[in-house]
Amino acid sequence: METAITARPRRPRPKVVTLTDAAAARVKEIMDRAEKPYAGLRVGVKNGGCAGSEYIFEYAETKEPNDEVIEEKGVTILIEPKAVLFLIGAEIDYEITKLSSKFVFHNPNETDACGCGESVTIQPAAEALD
Repeated sequence: METAITARPRRPRPKVVTLTDAAAARVKEIMDRAEKPYAGLRVGVKNGGCAGSEYIFEYAETKEPNDEVIEEKGVTILIEPKAVLFLIGAEIDYEITKLSSKFVFHNPNETDACGCGESVTIQPAAEALD
């Protein structure tokens, strides 16, 4: 007796990060004012700061083969492969106060932050599940 194997439809994979309306509007504004067209805004994490890690934003000239691509609310965000585990579940917001305006990460993987808010301590999502 042979058993027929049928492919089950895969549920959509959740996005690594999401953007608030304010963040998407600000990214769109930045990209529209760029000196040339870019593939998107690259988001990553680098070692640095007093808490150990810093979020980075930079123009992406091209999409790299292993980039995680987030297309949301009219903008394209490219996530560096080495940053994915640090950013799973994060929300990027853009806040304007009387004294500053900046992108803010609401990241469930953060375990600590420095007093000035410029650097954070982040556990990779896989480690956080153990």
